[in-house]
Parts: sequence; structure tokens; C-alpha cells
Amino acid sequence: MSDMSSVSNAFKTFIEEAPEYQKIWMDTVQKLDSVSKLDSKTEELVYIGILASTRMNSGLPFHVKHAKSLGATRDEIISSILVGLPAVGNAVIQALPIAIDAYDNE
Repeated sequence: MSDMSSVSNAFKTFIEEAPEYQKIWMDTVQKLDSVSKLDSKTEELVYIGILASTRMNSGLPFHVKHAKSLGATRDEIISSILVGLPAVGNAVIQALPIAIDAYDNE
């Protein structure tokens, strides 16, 4: 994790206070990524949609910036959030200002 500026305070605390658990967690994440059949950009967009639908907004800045670095457009970020609208309702719109701010202030 090279750019810590967009990592949530909770995840920074996880890294600092429980490094053994964090290493196991990241190893698992990397293993799951290695078997995904999605390209990196698509996987990141899907993940943003999941974060929005589960209201885990603290992870949005990091993942939006990562998706942007993989070539995701602003409109793709917005669509990845709003794709959950029919399933979970307007709860996903809470993620829009966070994600747009992260994208625009890269």
C-alpha cells in the first residue's frame, strides 16, 4: 500500500495496531484477486458498488483513486455506485459525494 493518503483511519489503525492480522488479510485479498476472472478495472468498479451498497464509505476514496488509476472514468465510478440503486435503494447515493470528491481531487 504505497499511497496511504486515501486509506481510512480505521484501516490505518488496523495496519498499525494489528500488523499480523493485516498481513494475513492482505495475503488473502491478493489470493482472491489472483483467481478473479474480471480485469482489474472492472473488479475495482464492482468493489466500489459493493462498498456503496454496504455503506462502507470510508473505503471509497482509496478504491475510487485506484479505479481511476486503472482507467475508470468519472461516469463509470458514478454508475458503479448507482447500479445498486434497485437492489438496496437510495442508500447508495450517500457514496456519491465521497466518491466524486475522491475522483476529482486526485
